Amino acid sequence: MRTAEEIVRGMTLEHKIALCSGANFWKTKGFPEYGIPDMFMCDGSHGLRKQETGGGDMLGVHESRPATCYPSEVTMSCSWDEELIAEIGRMIGEEALCQGVGMVLGPGANLKRNPLCGRNFEYFSEDPFLSGKLAAAYIKGMESCGISCCLKHFAANSQEKYRFNSDSVMDERTLREMYLSAFETAVKEGDPSAVMCAYPKVNGVHCSDSRMLLTDILRNEWGFSGAVVTDWGAMNDRILAFEAGCDLNMPGGSAFMEKKAQLAVRSGELDEGCVDRSAERIIRLVTRSDRSIDEYREDFDTAAAHALARRAAAEGAVLLKNGGGLLPLDESAEIAVIGYMAKHMRYGGSGSSHVNPYRVSQPVSSFRSSVYAEGCDAKGNTDAQRLREVSGAAAGADAVLVFCGLPDSSESEGFDRSDMKLPQGQLDMIEAACEANPNTVVILFAGGAVECPFMDSAAAVLYMGLPGQAGGEAAADLIYGRTVPSGKLTETWPFEYADCASSGCYGEGKDALYLEGVYVGYRYYDRAGVEPRFPFGFGLSYTKFEYSDLERNGDSFTFTVSNTGDFDGAETAQIYVENPQTGIHRPAKELATFRRVFLKKGESARITAVLSDRNFSVWDGRFVPVRGDYRVLVGGSSRDLPLS
Repeated sequence: MRTAEEIVRGMTLEHKIALCSGANFWKTKGFPEYGIPDMFMCDGSHGLRKQETGGGDMLGVHESRPATCYPSEVTMSCSWDEELIAEIGRMIGEEALCQGVGMVLGPGANLKRNPLCGRNFEYFSEDPFLSGKLAAAYIKGMESCGISCCLKHFAANSQEKYRFNSDSVMDERTLREMYLSAFETAVKEGDPSAVMCAYPKVNGVHCSDSRMLLTDILRNEWGFSGAVVTDWGAMNDRILAFEAGCDLNMPGGSAFMEKKAQLAVRSGELDEGCVDRSAERIIRLVTRSDRSIDEYREDFDTAAAHALARRAAAEGAVLLKNGGGLLPLDESAEIAVIGYMAKHMRYGGSGSSHVNPYRVSQPVSSFRSSVYAEGCDAKGNTDAQRLREVSGAAAGADAVLVFCGLPDSSESEGFDRSDMKLPQGQLDMIEAACEANPNTVVILFAGGAVECPFMDSAAAVLYMGLPGQAGGEAAADLIYGRTVPSGKLTETWPFEYADCASSGCYGEGKDALYLEGVYVGYRYYDRAGVEPRFPFGFGLSYTKFEYSDLERNGDSFTFTVSNTGDFDGAETAQIYVENPQTGIHRPAKELATFRRVFLKKGESARITAVLSDRNFSVWDGRFVPVRGDYRVLVGGSSRDLPLS
């Protein structure tokens, strides 16, 4: 088999440049005369969105082929379970092989800078270390079956408003410590076949044109050897992009600036070697995937995929409140099920994340309920009649389950949320249920943090994010205690939007001004002394965990976690480094690493975590360790750290 370099040497300049633009919305160009196959790609952060007919789109408008819809990254991430996320990546990869898809566009490793970002459901966390580790796990799982993974959106694409032409403006330290760090971990540990460059400019330069991002940092510093693909429509200047190391322009079909690139090569303005290197990277990308698809001979197991989606939805759910130990409920309890979303669950993201699932398990079908009341409509509106029905249904039940959350119209690719509030009709519905029955449980479906004025009224609150096609069954597993909740929040939930560090500047103008610097999420709340509704890393359980016996041996820290409650369950131990507050300004503490462990009741485990110089470093032209006195903190959330 000829190498990519040998193939490129035999190609004409026109064909080399043409290879670097797609054939249509989803496919690369094939050149049979050179032995270059085409490649089909599709969205796939939490399930495939393969559009075979009716035209392609980025907004989930046209129909896509049925596929397994796993929980969105907002829910996946709350499991803090790298093995689970790798398994999801592998299963999506196997389904891609079965559907003839050579590259899956995902995962998204952008930081959750602000809770209003309309695409937060597609990203992992507000913390770059956690985001990078989980993205790396997903990539390794998918790439293990021969499918190419395209890490996105590189870089600093943390808002949807004006995303096509905004400028993400920040200092170099903020860029390096926060907005590039997750991608660095994902690239170095996950080794993706491709990286997608983002729409916006970063400090005045379009991502597609940025040699600093795509060559100096991505390839030369981090060792990335794969192809860079534009986000759909993110190409600014084809000549500058070749020089920067941006390889594939998508979507295809337009021949955008191809003739100008040919003229630039012939005039000496553009080095032909830049074109050659891009063409070689694309050839390696498409031939690997083509070979994997050609060798795949198995039937995809949709039942196993659904079972994995169900397990992932349960593991990623976060128990926010459980007053009086109301949960778990006995399976013989008479239950009132309330809410439009009980029959029409919000299970996945919109836009390019819109998956067409094989099946959906709705909550109302998963509970032995005595009565159902709709409570509100699809947009969250209600009226006096609906509220009377809620009160009547709730009054006669042993317990009430209210299913609610953000409607599809509230968050999506292409726009940001206007506020953090639930629809007022849903709040009225919750209040009616709580007034009629003190044993009311609120189950939330939303792609990110929401304001929760009902926390004092509801007996229990379970956050399921966007749980995928098996969300109804997973909800029953959790409510009945078949699965013990173990999810932990990967973003801080404020009491109200005004509490956020970036609330005064986010989405205010055409450009994104990152005025809060490194103080994103818990880094801000801790440093500013602002109390959140729920801190980063928070999550309750039906059982109890205790931490003890922290010991240090050089850079290694060992401690014990014990399950002292009445249920078997999983706990995610979080290790933070508390920074010295002298000299350069720094967050009060930062997540250093984490360990997830499953313990039977009465069982204990000894856990070891190893820290590195990076945990004590700041960016100053490079990552430089800062001398001083540090404390290592260990516990169950960023605000519950009993060991130090």
